[in-house]
Amino acid sequence: MPIYMDRHYEPGLTRDEIIEAHRQDLAIQDRYGVRFLTYWHDDVRGTVFCLIDSPDKESVVRLHTESHGSVPHEIIEVDPALVEAFLGRVTDPRMSDGSGRPDERAIESAFRVIVFTDLKDSTAMTVQLGQSRAMQLLRAHNALVRNAVREHCGREVKHTGDGFMLSFQKASNAIGCSVAIQRAFREFNRRNRSYPLQVRIGMSAGEPVEEHGDLFGSAVQLASRVCAHAEPEQTLAAETVVRECGGLPIEFVPQGEVRFKGFLHPVAVYEVPCR
Repeated sequence: MPIYMDRHYEPGLTRDEIIEAHRQDLAIQDRYGVRFLTYWHDDVRGTVFCLIDSPDKESVVRLHTESHGSVPHEIIEVDPALVEAFLGRVTDPRMSDGSGRPDERAIESAFRVIVFTDLKDSTAMTVQLGQSRAMQLLRAHNALVRNAVREHCGREVKHTGDGFMLSFQKASNAIGCSVAIQRAFREFNRRNRSYPLQVRIGMSAGEPVEEHGDLFGSAVQLASRVCAHAEPEQTLAAETVVRECGGLPIEFVPQGEVRFKGFLHPVAVYEVPCR
């Protein structure tokens, strides 16, 4: 059966109320031939996202209507492998006591910061240096990025050949990772002056299901556009990321508003200081 993710907008509901609603769903799921896999709850934004194995969208709506009356505002079919790459899991988190019971207190928000990295002139590098030397440098590039991602609790969603698409639960980790990446490449270039590697980084943030019908659709598109707008060795962040960093000692440098292809309104962009 297909896997669906739905979005509920439920501002004001407490964690206990969300847990009880999920239990009501589980109590009647067999009646509709549906299997609830897990869910995410964001009490700040008032959103709940459910991951469901279901024969169709209509069964999801009917089940929610009967169990507690909260009808999803959006439902999209998703690839569970992509959900896991973006969000880190496709099942409920488990208790740490070894019992194997679901730990519903560990349910987190589905809001994520999406980061793109891009290596400058990777194609020209192969032409100039040859396949063997270029592959050595690409492997070094991959290792430097992956080390920083691992150290800052990020997730690798996709390797694009000369860059990465990454996901972070916290904006502070995304910022810290981008700074670590740029510093790592500066140090690498200091020790390898014959062919410096220069990386541009762009990031945006959002929730997994919106009106576009694609998993993290607009957040991914915007992060990609912001990355393409950055200069080599520069990291840029959309305003959605900067807003998540309130209270952090980061002096973002305003870069003005940019009209990106596919977006109706200009987007405020900020440079992330990496020195």
